[in-house]
Amino acid sequence: MTNCMKNKDLLKEKSIIMWNEDKIEAFQKTLLDWYDANKRDLPWRRTSNPYYIWISEIMLQQTQVDTVIPYYERFINTLPEINDLAEASEDTLLKLWEGLGYYSRVRNMKVAAGQIMADHNGIFPEDYEAIKSLKGIGPYTAGAVSSIAFNQPQPAVDGNVMRVLSRLFEIELDIGKPSSRKVFEEMIRLLIDRERPGDFNQALMDLGATICTPKNYKPETSPVKDFNASYLNETWERYPIKQGKKKVREEAYIALAVSNDKGEYLFQKRGSEGVLSGMWTFLMIPADILDEDGWKSFGGSAESLTQVQSEILVDYIKKEYGLIIAFNNSLKGTYTHIFSHLKWHLSIYEAKVVAETVTGHSLHPIHPDDFSDIAFPVPTQKVWNMVNAITLF
Repeated sequence: MTNCMKNKDLLKEKSIIMWNEDKIEAFQKTLLDWYDANKRDLPWRRTSNPYYIWISEIMLQQTQVDTVIPYYERFINTLPEINDLAEASEDTLLKLWEGLGYYSRVRNMKVAAGQIMADHNGIFPEDYEAIKSLKGIGPYTAGAVSSIAFNQPQPAVDGNVMRVLSRLFEIELDIGKPSSRKVFEEMIRLLIDRERPGDFNQALMDLGATICTPKNYKPETSPVKDFNASYLNETWERYPIKQGKKKVREEAYIALAVSNDKGEYLFQKRGSEGVLSGMWTFLMIPADILDEDGWKSFGGSAESLTQVQSEILVDYIKKEYGLIIAFNNSLKGTYTHIFSHLKWHLSIYEAKVVAETVTGHSLHPIHPDDFSDIAFPVPTQKVWNMVNAITLF
């Protein structure tokens, strides 16, 4: 059985009726004509270098285009070749990535660059499966790089594309389920323009990002409205189908900026697993040490801790880190940081080291003059900005 027949069988199984060849060709022309006239001028679209396209695609995951542009330009200026990335220190990589979040992405890129150097003589592979075998590269990124850089008719299916197709064909599939992605990929294999696969994929992405948006969608303004079943049937508000996300877990912390008599601040390095793995943060004290309900006063309603709570915190620091501190119980500020599955509520305080009861504690002193040389995650930057705004201690 040919791949085309397999594609059609899968789509038939999901009750998806595809267009005939004439309609597909008309859709391709309409979409690409619109793209040629309206495509966004982005720096990674001015090159066919697969290394640069790969960098942009990884950066664009969970990040807005306008945010990515300066990061992308700084990254390729600093590490212009694959071997530069393979040989870069982790400190260099994290500093280049500082503020983008999801730091495992750039760590995976370094590993993948090493694979390219070792297995492909330093040349970015053209084969789709070889691209997908690189660390941190999944079907979407492999499809984007192979179609844009190498002109191969491979699907690049992200949330934008699934949203567009869901509305065009009135797809009754939950786009949040991993199993649904395979169906959308097979649809693209039938729809994609064989002469301009990279432009076709990018046109769908642009359409989803600028017109076929999650909110404030006006289908009557779409260049492909005549192909849009949900527009013609006035059902567009139903699509795409996506079940509610899992409830985000919430955690409350006291973010404690502890300084010593040299003006250095003590930082802790997070473990190799979990959020912000391997990154430096100020002391993150679980707020539930203060009361069994997870710090009832959390949320900025209290401008200071009670005497009892302050004593609990000082005692915790002594036992956990071997430090005796003078604690300033004036709240410096609050900050909420949202990860994809987790929400941190931080209440920010200051303290000074009075004495050490344990030599060689797990905290690392860093002077503010050296902060610019270190990659700090966004929560650490936010805490420092609040501590540095008004110093009462």
